[in-house]
Amino acid sequence: MNLVLLNENDFTDNTHVRISGRRFEHLTRVTKIKSGDTVICGQINGKTGTGMIRRLAINCCDIEVTLDTEPPAPLPMNLVLALPRPKMIRRIIQAVTTLGVKNIFLINSWRVEKSYWQSPFLKQENLEQQMILGLEQAKDTVLPVIHFKRFFKKFVENELPDISKGTRRITAHPKTKTLCPSGINAPLTLVIGPEGGFIDIEIQTLENQGFQSYHIGPRILKVETAVPYLISRMFTTG
Repeated sequence: MNLVLLNENDFTDNTHVRISGRRFEHLTRVTKIKSGDTVICGQINGKTGTGMIRRLAINCCDIEVTLDTEPPAPLPMNLVLALPRPKMIRRIIQAVTTLGVKNIFLINSWRVEKSYWQSPFLKQENLEQQMILGLEQAKDTVLPVIHFKRFFKKFVENELPDISKGTRRITAHPKTKTLCPSGINAPLTLVIGPEGGFIDIEIQTLENQGFQSYHIGPRILKVETAVPYLISRMFTTG
């Protein structure tokens, strides 16, 4: 936890918060804070800054905070992801939140099993838990927005053109012959399929909306590996 992420209920007044539970356990057992120490703080969907430990109790601590710094800039991208296996979704959401993705679309496709949509991992509180862990890691405060789209063709034809307007349109697809570009560093809409990839008619539907298909090499990666790899490839700075 590189940042103590605060919510409205933590504030006892405009500049003081009281922390308990998981965050308090981390501060005392891992960070080993003492009264008078300074920690990095940020308010959910707000600014970041610092906090001074004013009081330590058995199960909570009081912190005086100064929040005056904007959080890191988000990546200028939309991530469109065929709904992964439920056990993968936690790691993927946490990873893309850490990388700065703020607009996520979880979509259906032919190879997505119907049972995935019933998973408790898709409940808002469970997704938000992973997003918070990602924000704490990245010293960020802005929660991503996750959209659920159950009808592939309707979404791609009726909504995705407006969502992706003004961005480069890319589909990750292992069966194409063109190698994926790197270092785009520009507004982007990235579509990633399920395990096994999109079927041909789905690729054609995306191509009809201006999405170009690219592969990332001879190795076939699991979705949970491919997603952060592709995002990092698109936004390299070195």
